[in-house]
Amino acid sequence: MADSFEENQERMNVEAASHSPVFEIVQTERFRKQYAGFWTRFWAYVIDLLIVSAISGIIIKPIFRVVDATISNPPFLLFSPYKIIVLVLFLAYFTVMTKIFSQTIGKMIIGIKVVRKDGEKLTWGTVLFREGIGRFISKLLLLPYLLVIFMPKKEALHDLFADTIVIHEQSYEKEVIEVRQLREGEQLQGRTIV
Repeated sequence: MADSFEENQERMNVEAASHSPVFEIVQTERFRKQYAGFWTRFWAYVIDLLIVSAISGIIIKPIFRVVDATISNPPFLLFSPYKIIVLVLFLAYFTVMTKIFSQTIGKMIIGIKVVRKDGEKLTWGTVLFREGIGRFISKLLLLPYLLVIFMPKKEALHDLFADTIVIHEQSYEKEVIEVRQLREGEQLQGRTIV
């Protein structure tokens, strides 16, 4: 496949800079947190689903049994009141845990957490958007969860909506960065484009 004009131009600039007597290419290394992949996030999510199901089974179902309310879907409604309350519990669990701890219990067990891309602290708006709207859409369609496999920073659709990423707490990746810099003792001539 042919390279685009911009890619060819960039490659020529890098080659020219590396052979230029004025510039040299210096490689530097830095370490950054490792992004959490699909299977890591999947198992954390399974643990969280078990926790929400346990809370529902221990607290909510007995209340519905005591008041003699139906748990299954009535024929005239799309969702039963029980399923609506479980959905609210599900969204509240993910929202509150992510805001307070930057991770749910499943993420704590696996060792991953949610952070903003810009490094700032998670805000209520970010968390509500990610866990409420974004997760609802992802859960409804299921396919947006698979974006984690293909995205370079392993983001799901709800991460893209909220500008967040999920990282490992204790794992780092080495990143090599190439930087063009002036050779020592050299000066740029007038009208030099860098």
